[in-house]
Amino acid sequence: MSDNILVFYGSYRSDRMGVRLADYIVSALRARGDNAQLVDAKEVDLPMLDRMYKEYPKGTAPAAMEALAEKIRSADAFVFVTGEYNWGPQPGLKNLTDHFLEEWFWRPAAVASYSAGRFSGVRSGTVWHSILSEMGMVVVSSTLAVGPISQTLDAAGKPTGAAGESLERSFGRFADDLAWWTEAARAQRARKAPPY
Repeated sequence: MSDNILVFYGSYRSDRMGVRLADYIVSALRARGDNAQLVDAKEVDLPMLDRMYKEYPKGTAPAAMEALAEKIRSADAFVFVTGEYNWGPQPGLKNLTDHFLEEWFWRPAAVASYSAGRFSGVRSGTVWHSILSEMGMVVVSSTLAVGPISQTLDAAGKPTGAAGESLERSFGRFADDLAWWTEAARAQRARKAPPY
């Protein structure tokens, strides 16, 4: 069975490089037979959080928010691709994520981080674990950490050099971990309704 996986990316910068990692993940998941789709916060362009999706009367949420809520509800799993801004998560990705809550519940999530430097965004990735857990997702233990991003993936999101080879070796375990939890969560939801 093909898993429906949303890959979220959140940089609004004009010269953003992390989209290379998001594109790589979408492509690699599709190569495994998954239905992977990129959700780019900059393209969705939700406003700064004022009202969460659930706070709008039914049928009155902005069209982009309504469409994304439906995508999230119908997904089997999520991947969050995060850069690191001053040791923390990107505001664009955090803002997009915070517009929703119950829509995320009872599905697994994985975190992939990146940076221009050698720390590979791991500090932001670590923060995302607790954020996503609080939002009702099961966060898998396998992560991807890519840095320097410019030496790992080319402009088309293709692995390059030794760092790219390392990413490709790591991706299998990352994807397998997410697939295992996706199958487990789907089976449990079919067996028993979530408690809330």
